Amino acid sequence: MSPTLLNLGLLILRLVTGLLIAAHGIQKISFHLGGKGLEGGTREFREDGFRGGPLTALAAGAGQIGSGLLLAAGLATPLAAAGVIGVMTVALTVKWRHGLWVQKDGYEYPLVLITTAAVLAATGPGQWSADQLIGLLPVSAWWSAVAVTVGLGSGLLTRILLHRPAAPTD
Repeated sequence: MSPTLLNLGLLILRLVTGLLIAAHGIQKISFHLGGKGLEGGTREFREDGFRGGPLTALAAGAGQIGSGLLLAAGLATPLAAAGVIGVMTVALTVKWRHGLWVQKDGYEYPLVLITTAAVLAATGPGQWSADQLIGLLPVSAWWSAVAVTVGLGSGLLTRILLHRPAAPTD
């Protein structure tokens, strides 16, 4: 494969994935892009069984916006990937009980985003990225492993610390 096509593919993958994640974060905390404002984001988290109120929604939205924009720019790619993996791991745990398929509110979409972020952590952002422009963090297996481990760990820890157990049913 030519280096030009490889770099074009990585650029498209980063832009589409990163901007969609950032847009999803904007929806969590504002009325833009079809969002229901911070109150709507807070209500969504409460309905999903999370404590923390507006701070939880704001942290999730900010995490998605920040990691999505970093990923799109190809800036601090391992950190961006870890952020995406973290917030999408939380989403996956929420949707897990519905099964895989998105038509049944399943975890298909978060799983695709986690996988995409992990792949970008492994491959790096490509030549057409902010990382390359400023010479930041060359790709290595070590950085990839750290990004995936920190992302999954932070997502699971968030779930453990902020999710309320379901009330028993009679």
